[in-house]
Amino acid sequence: MISNQKLNILNDPIYGFITIPDTIIFELIEDPLFQRLRRITQMGLSYLVYPGANHTRFHHALGCMHLMQKAIQVLRFKGVNITAKEEEALHIAILLHDIGHGPFSHAMENSIIEGVSHEEISLLFMQYLNEKFNGRLTLAIQIFKGNHNKKFLCQLISGQLDMDRLDYLKRDSFYAGTPEGNINSERLITMLNVADNELVVEEKGVYSVEKFIVARRFMYWQVYLHKTSIVAEQILTNILVRAKELIKQGKTLKASSSLIFFLTKKIYKSTIDKELILKFSELDDFDIIAAVKEWKNCDDFVLSNLCKMLLNRNLLKIKVKDKPFSDHALNTKLQKVMQKYKLSKDEASFFSFRGTITNLAYSDSKQKIFLLTQKGKVTDITAVSDQINSKVLTNEITKNYLCYPKTKD
Repeated sequence: MISNQKLNILNDPIYGFITIPDTIIFELIEDPLFQRLRRITQMGLSYLVYPGANHTRFHHALGCMHLMQKAIQVLRFKGVNITAKEEEALHIAILLHDIGHGPFSHAMENSIIEGVSHEEISLLFMQYLNEKFNGRLTLAIQIFKGNHNKKFLCQLISGQLDMDRLDYLKRDSFYAGTPEGNINSERLITMLNVADNELVVEEKGVYSVEKFIVARRFMYWQVYLHKTSIVAEQILTNILVRAKELIKQGKTLKASSSLIFFLTKKIYKSTIDKELILKFSELDDFDIIAAVKEWKNCDDFVLSNLCKMLLNRNLLKIKVKDKPFSDHALNTKLQKVMQKYKLSKDEASFFSFRGTITNLAYSDSKQKIFLLTQKGKVTDITAVSDQINSKVLTNEITKNYLCYPKTKD
């Protein structure tokens, strides 16, 4: 056990001073599993478009915890009953909500361990830490899984207006230098309340919610789904796929022991155990970058050139449009690559491929944002806000892309 004298005050560029509320939070932050988040970039490869976007999951997790402290304070002031144990559990759950992210965050989701989301890995990490901390995380895990009878506690962790979204939009827009994505998270938290066990927003906060949803739409299309980021992430994914293929064929590739472990083994969700989770915790962005720097000298044309593209930001060309690209359009690009570099169709497919991206600013199918009127009535925000009721914000928008090498036609 540590003394209260060690409870630090951290200086954050977004909120100013962030206080660590108690010893359990301090000890969790000090744990190697959490310290690893210093080596996981928050926005994946977005720094190839926005040079300032180099902040980490460590920054984000601390920011979320800070906002959770503010939310608890506001709700208690308004008469909402949150016990001391629930308060601690909320701090723990939001602090650890992203602890399961792999290298480059979303850019490599399902690339290291196929078919398992970062939320599922976060839960496994939390269960491991719960054993380490003698069951202290049990309530936090219950809230994280959405199983607590106080529904609003779960919504603070995962919902339309959770502390995760309130931090990452504000933080990411700051580091990317895109003020259009900035939101007033403090005002949104001030407007929160609870009615019928649901997290609601007081009616006077409707315009802040509108700004939040519009900012979220902007950040996805302009930043998270920027076409250069998309093609860079696909190249990185293809690098891992090609490396696995070569190793399976018997080729020796240099990389960290942790990365080699996951490149050489087929892992299923049902076979994930404590040992494998700890092995996963040894992976971070540095393993991937070190491997890419090594593999650029590989004698395999595909792997070598993919690595050089990523390292030198000499990326594939990408076209994005509303309608799907035809088989003919893709095959034309594939044939050009095959002829120019004497590659098979499978090899050429690492350089010419198509896919889709989707964006949904506000989804009212699973969870809605409810407003609490001055008369105490709870209503769906779409019934009040014409802007949020717009199909542009409430319908899932799908766009199609086609990637291929930059060549002179």
